[in-house]
Amino acid sequence: MPSTTTAGAELKSSVPVRAVDGSVKGEVPLPSVFSTELRRDLIRRAVISSQTARIQPHTNDPMAGKRTSAMSLGVGLDLARVPRVKGEHNPASGQGAFVPNVIGGRAAFPTRLEKIWHEEINSKERRLALRSAIAATANQGLVAARGHVLPEGASLPFVVSDELKGLKKASEFREFLKRLSLYQDAERAKEGVKERAGRGKSRGRRWIRPKSILLVADELNPPLRLAARNFTGIEFAEVSSLNVERLAPGGHPGRLTVWTESALKKLDEIYG
Repeated sequence: MPSTTTAGAELKSSVPVRAVDGSVKGEVPLPSVFSTELRRDLIRRAVISSQTARIQPHTNDPMAGKRTSAMSLGVGLDLARVPRVKGEHNPASGQGAFVPNVIGGRAAFPTRLEKIWHEEINSKERRLALRSAIAATANQGLVAARGHVLPEGASLPFVVSDELKGLKKASEFREFLKRLSLYQDAERAKEGVKERAGRGKSRGRRWIRPKSILLVADELNPPLRLAARNFTGIEFAEVSSLNVERLAPGGHPGRLTVWTESALKKLDEIYG
């Protein structure tokens, strides 16, 4: 059964707004989207839908393993009746060919081009999943369950004044994280980087990088985006283009998210 508890547990009517230096600047009303019920099932489906939408349809060459004149020698020769390469004076003579159980033979059940890879989701379900994932960022239990390191007495969601968007240097952004006691989570992600096991190493997936803080602003390319880009696991998103995969990586809700004051107000305009 789907979970229908409120994602933003113990929801408050307003949250403190912090300045870049860590001091409390004031309060801002919390949008009603943070009272959305927790739907783990829809969040999981929405993430899978996003992931499968990126898969490129592909198939095997329909003639692979069939480009041979091999034929069976028939019965009565005390040999298996598999097709065999013709000829007498070459190394391949007599070798099995064409069938799936021999070297160089065709695939038994090749991938078909008409296979449907994309797992679709209804538009209303996707929108509800997004609202639920947004609300989950305000639930301290869900955020901690994802493995994020939270400062003592943290009040979620984290809302920071628009001064944050103006940070231009990585050193300034690092100092900001330390003042809000969020740098420990960035360090956790950095120390958690490890090499992937298996063939994925040679296929562009060598490193497994944990997810850390998600920064949400009301602009697409503020200076903050460049200041934070080299911190492991920290990502940037514009509030109008949020998606479930960013807010709940792997389908697990409760990502540690920092909202700018303008982003929170715009969130209220979009979702209410």
